[in-house]
Amino acid sequence: MDNLREKYEVVIGLEVHAQLKTKSKIFAPDSTEFGNEQNTQISPITLGMPGVLPVLNKECVNMGILLGLALNCEIPNRCKFDRKQYFYPDLPKGYQISQYDEPICINGWIDVKGKRIGITRAHLEEDAGKLVHVGSAGINGSLYSLVDLNRAGTPLLEIVSEPDMRSSEEARAYMEELRNIVRYLGVCDGNLEEGSMRCDANISIMPKGSTKFGTRAEIKNINSFSALQRAVEYEIDRQIEIVEEGGEVVQETRLWDDNLKETRSMRGKEDAHDYRYFPEPDLMPLEISREWVEDIRKNMPELPEAKRQRYMSLGLSEYDARIIVDQMPLALFFDEVLRLGANPKAAVNFIMGEISAYLKENKVEINETKLTPENLAELIAMIEKGTISNNIGKQILVEDMITNGEKASAIVERKGLSQISDEGAIKAIVEKVVNSHPAEIEAYRNGKTNLLGFFVGQVMKETKGRANPKTVNELVKEILG
Repeated sequence: MDNLREKYEVVIGLEVHAQLKTKSKIFAPDSTEFGNEQNTQISPITLGMPGVLPVLNKECVNMGILLGLALNCEIPNRCKFDRKQYFYPDLPKGYQISQYDEPICINGWIDVKGKRIGITRAHLEEDAGKLVHVGSAGINGSLYSLVDLNRAGTPLLEIVSEPDMRSSEEARAYMEELRNIVRYLGVCDGNLEEGSMRCDANISIMPKGSTKFGTRAEIKNINSFSALQRAVEYEIDRQIEIVEEGGEVVQETRLWDDNLKETRSMRGKEDAHDYRYFPEPDLMPLEISREWVEDIRKNMPELPEAKRQRYMSLGLSEYDARIIVDQMPLALFFDEVLRLGANPKAAVNFIMGEISAYLKENKVEINETKLTPENLAELIAMIEKGTISNNIGKQILVEDMITNGEKASAIVERKGLSQISDEGAIKAIVEKVVNSHPAEIEAYRNGKTNLLGFFVGQVMKETKGRANPKTVNELVKEILG
């Protein structure tokens, strides 16, 4: 299959649904809180009962504008809502209020690892409910579905990319960057597992050198970054196999089964005319003034790419900057440590070293530990002042500060860990250590200079890591001659 892939170019576009973090739904006052008892967050408006009218949640519009600006989109002076007609058991009204030909955001782009990916549009709409399938099919089996409408009416912003991606790796990187953006903006929690951010992938293939796109298939039910990559890879191979055998790829919607690691046909792909869009009669078109847009722009937080560039300007490697930014709690923690005046390189060494190892081992975020930015900044200052050694700093960080939140100064005082910097005191210890290893002295003086590290290590062991390492090195060299 790898040889066959060389004959084709892959074309990928993603439709990402981001659930907005509003307290109430887009057209109704019902709560959007996740995880409550089924069918307890619904109202006559959500259910589409006779005589009810939708009322637009202004906060949804604010979030739509904010995200549009972050995606470098144009925010038109006017947008409107439309009815999208289709039937699903978990869509109680029998139609979805969405945006068709006049969305809130158009013509944007984001840069992902050096490649610019276009954003066709981003539009506001309401979510459907959720079906829970119970039981099993087959002989003597009983298969039925339950409907939970708590999610129905929850505000979504659907972000539609241009077909600019050419590999599963690019698709994943784009999706990861989108999640970073919505999280830093605070408009969506980006939790794929809970369904608050979902992705549909449109995939096609064409012969290399061609300018005419092939027939695309849309893949639904993708709820993780790794699943996105696997689904794209599977679909590429499936389409190549069809074409190589003389068949034609059919335009359709397919479901990704992450257990079987395959896509399967769900239905023929609908086009816009199948949905019978028409302007929503119960909502007036929305006029968006330039003052409104600029007020939102003024309060936009620092975006992930700008944060990476700032970190790199402080001396961080591109790798370190990317890892920290990709974990928003870690980046916010790091920013606070920097604000407190800590040395950036020293801070990132701790964060990428001992702190990240602890977080990975214990499967927690930095804000779920007891370590505070103030305490880490104090620890770094104590090391730079020579109050404690770097090794002692690492030791108390892992053993005490992360787990119990104790201040570095309090730990050092309680355990008597202050660094020994008095040259006379250190010299006496060095002489004692050197004189107790005559064989090693002779070997060192006969050319085995790598034994210098052995003597330094013995001195550090004797002082329980408290001796100033620089002074120890100098004195060991002096005494060994």
